[in-house]
Amino acid sequence: MDYNLYINGQSVATESHMDIFNPATGELLGKCPIATRLQLDDAVAAAAEAYKSWSQVSDEDRKNVCHAIGQVLEENAEELAQLLTQEQGKPLNGVGSRFEMGGCQGWTHFTADLELPVEVIQDNEEGHVELHRKPIGVVGSITPWNWPLMIAIWHVIPAIRTGNTVVIKPSPYTPLSTLRMIELISGILPKGVLNVVSGRDELGQWMSEHEDIQKIVFTGSCATGGKIMASAAPTLKRLVLELGGNDAGIVLPDVDASAIAEGLFWGAFINGGQTCAALKRLYVHEDVYDDVCTALTEYTRNIPMGNGLDENMIMGPVQNEMQYNKVKSLVEDAVAGGARVLLGANPEDGPGYFYPLTILADVSDGTRIVDEEQFGPALPIIKYSDVDDAIARANDSENGLGGSIWSTDIEKAKKLANRLECGSAWINKHGAIQPNVPFGGVKGSGIGVEFGVDGLKEYTTIQAVFS
Repeated sequence: MDYNLYINGQSVATESHMDIFNPATGELLGKCPIATRLQLDDAVAAAAEAYKSWSQVSDEDRKNVCHAIGQVLEENAEELAQLLTQEQGKPLNGVGSRFEMGGCQGWTHFTADLELPVEVIQDNEEGHVELHRKPIGVVGSITPWNWPLMIAIWHVIPAIRTGNTVVIKPSPYTPLSTLRMIELISGILPKGVLNVVSGRDELGQWMSEHEDIQKIVFTGSCATGGKIMASAAPTLKRLVLELGGNDAGIVLPDVDASAIAEGLFWGAFINGGQTCAALKRLYVHEDVYDDVCTALTEYTRNIPMGNGLDENMIMGPVQNEMQYNKVKSLVEDAVAGGARVLLGANPEDGPGYFYPLTILADVSDGTRIVDEEQFGPALPIIKYSDVDDAIARANDSENGLGGSIWSTDIEKAKKLANRLECGSAWINKHGAIQPNVPFGGVKGSGIGVEFGVDGLKEYTTIQAVFS
């Protein structure tokens, strides 16, 4: 099936396409349109024209439209979930495609009800000063392949809620579900408010350079985020960059290993580990090291992996060959360096990018799988004896997205969490996010935040009005 772009309320064909394959079977799923630079210009021009009127629509009307989008997502959730599973690989069930569609609906409705009222800064005999928040203009959204629909909603809904218009570009690995979703929800918006273009990596660069795009919101790798920041600099674009993480978890000696095994598993292996805020390296105190290794391995051993269209599957394949090979390389390097394989590490030949759920013990800092973000279903476990040393090792990273402390002493855990250099810190869990809580990274993990009132403000500029 050939898919089209969606520009200015119209389905737009392209001369060139690229094949999109199901990562579980290797079968051709559909053909993605490759937008030309002229078609990007058309999309930006449509968004710029629509901005003139959309930015003046009342706050209440924009709220109602966003709620209507949530309704469209609910009505079409199963169609989109089926397409998402075939394209991305994640199962329909578990923390998979139906879960992702539920997240799309929840974030849409919650964000619709957020408000940014006028703030009175001063009101006395010397004068009256108000702080107004105004939309920025055309927002360029560039999304990744791991949670393509939910992250698209994270970008799009706050943008249009605050009066901006959008041109969105999905990842070339998972474009089809986004093309279809945008077509569905654009039908209830004025033409030009939401446009979708797809193509290869150069399309993202054209967007970040484009003089008529006022803001870029990007979720993806640190390397690509740096390139976007550089190419956006000449036009002084506003940026929100949610970049990679190499999240550390620290297990204290007072834990019950069997009680935390399930939480550790989902922290590390949600979406097959293909999540920026997943648990990527686990530091475990020597007193409970063997118990944690055993409990986590036994829990993981029983998780089924296979084609996500099978209702019984909980884990699917790695999404693409590049990432599969990276995970394979990192695990092989760790094993060659002396890591002990507790589970997995020996992928079978066959269709699909299925890499087994892998747990490695006796790994040390300086090993690639500890120092680099694996972004896949492999977790290194590192033994420590001194908690201050563990905190230092956890912080010894260019990334700073998330981190976690695991302990029965909650107050102690909170104090240690406060020492982690990361945007989000969790106690006895990892990776939990909420639409009312700002989410973003420090250090090399990004700029700006998403979600909640603070995330909504990122899509506005400030105007002080003196009277």
